[in-house]
Amino acid sequence: MPLPIDYTERVYAGVLGKIIGVYLGRPFEGWSHERITSELGEINYYVHDKLSVPLIVTDDDISGTFTFLRALPDNDNCPVTPAQIGRTWLNYIIEGRTILWWGGLGNSTEHTVYLRLKSGIEAPLSGSIALNSKVVAEQIGSQIFIDGWAMVSPGDPERAAEMARRAAAVSHDGEAIYGAQVIAAMEAYAFVESDIGKLIDTAVSLIPQDSLIYRLIDDIRSWHAHEQDWRRARELIAEHYGYDRYGGNCHMVPNHALIIHALLYGDDDFQKSLMIVNTSGWDTDCNSGNLGCLLGIKNGLAGIETGPDWRGPVADRLYLPTADGGRTITDAVTEAFQITNIGRALAGEEPLAPKAGARFHFELPGALQGFKPEDSSEVRGTVTVSNVVNHSSLGERSLAIHYAGVATGRAARVATATFIPSEELAGYFEKRGYELIASPTLYSGQSVRAVVIAEESDLQAVNCNLFIKVYGPNDTLELVRGPEAMLTPGTVHEFSWRIPDTAGAPIAEVGVEIRSEKRANGTVYWQSAHRRSTPPHHPA
Repeated sequence: MPLPIDYTERVYAGVLGKIIGVYLGRPFEGWSHERITSELGEINYYVHDKLSVPLIVTDDDISGTFTFLRALPDNDNCPVTPAQIGRTWLNYIIEGRTILWWGGLGNSTEHTVYLRLKSGIEAPLSGSIALNSKVVAEQIGSQIFIDGWAMVSPGDPERAAEMARRAAAVSHDGEAIYGAQVIAAMEAYAFVESDIGKLIDTAVSLIPQDSLIYRLIDDIRSWHAHEQDWRRARELIAEHYGYDRYGGNCHMVPNHALIIHALLYGDDDFQKSLMIVNTSGWDTDCNSGNLGCLLGIKNGLAGIETGPDWRGPVADRLYLPTADGGRTITDAVTEAFQITNIGRALAGEEPLAPKAGARFHFELPGALQGFKPEDSSEVRGTVTVSNVVNHSSLGERSLAIHYAGVATGRAARVATATFIPSEELAGYFEKRGYELIASPTLYSGQSVRAVVIAEESDLQAVNCNLFIKVYGPNDTLELVRGPEAMLTPGTVHEFSWRIPDTAGAPIAEVGVEIRSEKRANGTVYWQSAHRRSTPPHHPA
């Protein structure tokens, strides 16, 4: 099928919906509905601060979703087999440390399957009921990892369902495969169809009518037709399809039911739908992530932005810890283009590389690519960032850096991570089982090139420079400034900075700094930033 005109932007909305949903549901994953309502109330927004945990976390739902899809480019974007996807697991998973819940043979489905694959048992036998038992094979993992296969199949639910079957068969079997196929088919069809009823009709037409997932969806649709209160309908799900009826740690059936339930009762509203699926309990981050991805694809960025500010606290940030350490520190824009280019390859189209392949290009609405103001006493309150149209000679958008109150001793700095952020060194990730293992994405000797533009209406000139922060003794961050330029109103300046020798200290972040001896307010636009190991030959 021809690719939708807004394909890249809709994929970006799907990626955002996925990670927002995971970050929203992760802090209380596994809680019952009763505990959630008692301790947290309805989940209308992020609650991580109430539970003293980070917002941006490593999580199997995110890592597996965006990593296992690499089976396609690693096999020349040809239709891949379950065996090839299984080998992708072995290529990128670090045993006992990344992506999976390492709960042991016969307890964690994915750990069990990893051991099968490692011993030479290839997919689909590796995930079969015959080998692993019905309970183990029908847990939820096949569903939580499935979104990427849908996003490379825009408008083609049949292909998405078939890809989902092959990917799910690596680790799961039976009803777990059918549930994954339903989610993938709905997400793929959501690129071209906005009616929720038609999405469900199409998806269930692709699984056996005598399956439990088919009957479950039919029951929930019937309850929705006669029961207006989502809470009462949730009680019916708990009664007929609850955790007490299905064994294992996190079974597919109850959680799939909650996704369909929230989709029907959510009134096509991003916030309300995620509130219902999270307040309902059980595997909250998984269910919320799948539903957020579906609604992101279906309603686009505008659908995410109708309620509270979901995007601002996230700023596109996500982690993909795998054996490919250079891909760990990433962002939603980068992953959206990775997915889009796989989808384009499957459609016979050339890949996209905005702004001549710039690492940071900001070429999607609202994109921040991890850039955020520094939160230190020297700079706190001096700067905000936003994504704006224009102010770029190579593309349509740029990052606007709005500074105010900059003066002696009061700089404005914004940066994005290039290695494990300092606030994440306290061991939280290791304690919860998903480590943040990464290689730096910027090294000494590489060149960073960036183009900045001073707003024409600014009242005075300011000094501007790139900077990095490196980990010094006791893991304290040390500021290293690059060449400085004076920006008068309307100035366009291209920085080119060869990163100095840091004596082996890893570089934690890179950014731009604005300083002035006299009080200054204004805006500088960051057009793009390249990172190269050899001197470049064209402006960025």
